[in-house]
Order: sequence, then structure tokens, then C-alpha cells
Amino acid sequence: MSTPLSPKSARIDGRRLRSERTKQLIIEAYLALLRENPMVAMPTAAQIADRAGYSVRSIFERFPDLSKLRVAAADYSLAQAAALAPARHVEGDRETRIRSQVETRAGTCERGVKLWRVLLASVADDEELKLRVRISRERTIERLEVMYRPELATLGEQERKYMLVALEAITDIESWERMREMHGLSFEEACTVWISAIDRMLPPTPAA
Repeated sequence: MSTPLSPKSARIDGRRLRSERTKQLIIEAYLALLRENPMVAMPTAAQIADRAGYSVRSIFERFPDLSKLRVAAADYSLAQAAALAPARHVEGDRETRIRSQVETRAGTCERGVKLWRVLLASVADDEELKLRVRISRERTIERLEVMYRPELATLGEQERKYMLVALEAITDIESWERMREMHGLSFEEACTVWISAIDRMLPPTPAA
């Protein structure tokens, strides 16, 4: 049998849960401000506090400085991307796998492009952000390996490495940003560009 919590322990657990909930709301407020104001590299603490419905003091009680908030937002977004974008149609035919991978990747980029812009602007001076950027890129490569395993298996080790480098480069978040914002493509048009490029790049699918 489990031992009932003492009143003191229950109060401590309640405070901890409230504090974690406050942290989450602050992170969500920060991300919302980025989405609404893409030209602002970093919202002020006052803006974030106002959006979250807390005081500026509440922010700095949970994050020593705004760079730590950026890192926490990156972790939150990485976790959210993993939850919202599971690998689908892994055993499908070539066309199905390409479309599934592209649409999943496009959704991740569409949700995360504003935060990514802020991370890249700040990454040179922040080792923690460098790590998050690397993790994000590595996860993209891992997904490419899973989705295009039949085609990649026909290549030698060096060719396979180069193919993954090229696939990651054309489907990175900066590529998505350029298609959507610089070239004015719709979500569907940008997906079509990626689908066509990947289909041309991949080697022939081996016969079943």
C-alpha cells in the first residue's frame, strides 16, 4: 500500500505543480509572441509577462535570464514536434512515403519557423542553443533514414551519407521559410516542390 502524503508534502507537491504550470504558460506566451511578431528577435520580459498573465518577477523566478527561456522554449518545441509528428506510412510505396514525410516535415517547419529564426540569431553565443539546433537536425536525418530505407539501402556508405546530407539540406527549416516567405508559395505548393525534388534525388526503389 502507498503511504498517504502528509499535509506538508501535499502542499509542496501542489506548489511544484503550479510552478511547472506557470513555466509552461510563460513558454507558450513567448512562443505566441514570436508567431505574432516575426520581426522581433526577442520579446521583452514585460511583454511576455503581460501575455502570460503573470508579473515580470514570476518570469525571472523561473528563468534566470531570457536566454534560459529561449532554451526552455526550444526544448518544449522539440518535444511538441516529436509528439505531433510520428513517422507514418513507413511501409508504404515510394509515392506514399515521400508525400507522408514531406507533409509531416512541412507541418513541423510551419509551426517552428519563428522560433528557429530566433535560435539561429542567438546560437553563436549560446552552447545550449547550439545543442538544440544539432538535435533538431539529427532528428530530421533520423526520420529521413526511416522513411527512405529501401532507396538508401541500394547505396554505398559514402553515397548514402551524401544523399542524407542533401535531403536534410533541401528540407531544412530555412528552405521552408524561403519558399513560404520569400517566394510566396502556399503550403501545398511548397510541399509539391519538396516532393518533386526528393523523388528526383532518391535512387530507384528496389523491386519488392
